[in-house]
Amino acid sequence: MCRQKNSPKGYYESMTDPNLPIRIISKIVRGYGRGSKDLGIPTANVSREGLSCSCGDFDHLPTGIYWGFARIIIIDGSESSNGRGDGSANDDSYSCNESELGQVFTAAISIGYNPTYNNSEKTVEPHLIAPAMHPKRHASLTGETQFQDFYDKTIILSVVGYLRPELPFEGLEKLTAAIKKDIINSERLAGDESNPATIAEREWVRSSLGNDALGNKKLLG
Repeated sequence: MCRQKNSPKGYYESMTDPNLPIRIISKIVRGYGRGSKDLGIPTANVSREGLSCSCGDFDHLPTGIYWGFARIIIIDGSESSNGRGDGSANDDSYSCNESELGQVFTAAISIGYNPTYNNSEKTVEPHLIAPAMHPKRHASLTGETQFQDFYDKTIILSVVGYLRPELPFEGLEKLTAAIKKDIINSERLAGDESNPATIAEREWVRSSLGNDALGNKKLLG
């Protein structure tokens, strides 16, 4: 179980959390729509309903900004796409493309209450980052990845490493700048092939059939 800090909103100690990496499988649902509209950085809103997680339930997920890997699939007896590759997208404005289904993307992941907006409910919102030469890598208004929506699809998500705590920012410009830095750091860390967790978690995301969030995580220890 993740360790809770003393906080009225139940923040968690994240920087040295022994539960990392955290594996999550859930559906993508509609969120607030701010990622695309306000920031030009779309995110996938992970549903708390039916969530499978190696760290326990939704409310015990540690808050903070993280990096990891994500893959979008359709579960209806079989995957919609067999395409699998390496590379990261959300929210509120990604219509799903067959070429994006089944691909492994690097992700910059927000878990928590979005203190700039002062949300009352915890959210898990990965921004999927397309590879450098992908046509959608700089398609958003702020030059970040812009896929179409993945609503009702299944997301396989590995939260591999910690980047920073959630912070309130004075204005959307500063928030956007911070997220863009998170994206750069996520790409850098996800490309570190000397880290065993990077290799193992990318492979779990690539090979998972969307029915086991724990998988062989115990083997990483």
